[in-house]
Amino acid sequence: MRGLYPIVDVDSLRALGDSSLGVQQFAERVLKARPALLQLRAKHSDTGRTLELLRALRPLCSSAGTRLFANDRADLAVLAACDGVHIGQEDLPLPVVRLIAPGLLVGVSTHNLAQLASALEQKPDYVAFGPVFATASKERPDPSVGIELLALAHAAAERAGIPLVAIGGINLERAGLVAPHSELAAVIAALMPVPGSLEGVSEATCALQAALTRGDG
Repeated sequence: MRGLYPIVDVDSLRALGDSSLGVQQFAERVLKARPALLQLRAKHSDTGRTLELLRALRPLCSSAGTRLFANDRADLAVLAACDGVHIGQEDLPLPVVRLIAPGLLVGVSTHNLAQLASALEQKPDYVAFGPVFATASKERPDPSVGIELLALAHAAAERAGIPLVAIGGINLERAGLVAPHSELAAVIAALMPVPGSLEGVSEATCALQAALTRGDG
């Protein structure tokens, strides 16, 4: 499991101001790169709409051989037959998610080494660490951790035998910096199309996937 971890962010797509740029159409282009994982992030969508989107993405991800993750909502992940759920520091704790949804893979966001150590003790299926660089994808982002701290986090995750996902401000130019210190790199902004068109999304996704896996045997 290496390379790009695309996050399909509903708010970012909506901000482009063109209702014709649908989540499903965007995801279809992202999946051209056949990433190992794909996450739907719908922070400000209502429950019914989020479930509808997850159910629409399920067959697309299955066809691409990609595991589908829901953001935050273990209940919706189960209802949409997702492979996993990604939880943050303020969401349901991992042991509770395991209890109510034992069939789900679970990824956990961490933003400093103390949070990382606590998460690793609970044995998630992956840990995310960041933001590595400054990011505009969150309303109240945590401080950037930088490459040196990412390297320390990756070493700790490797000792625990748990994959690490780098996240935050990662683009094509920075891919080579994070690739040696993570199994996957989660990306939102660098995949966004120009307003009014989905042109270039597949190319950007495939370029990032190639850059993040370059040198793999």
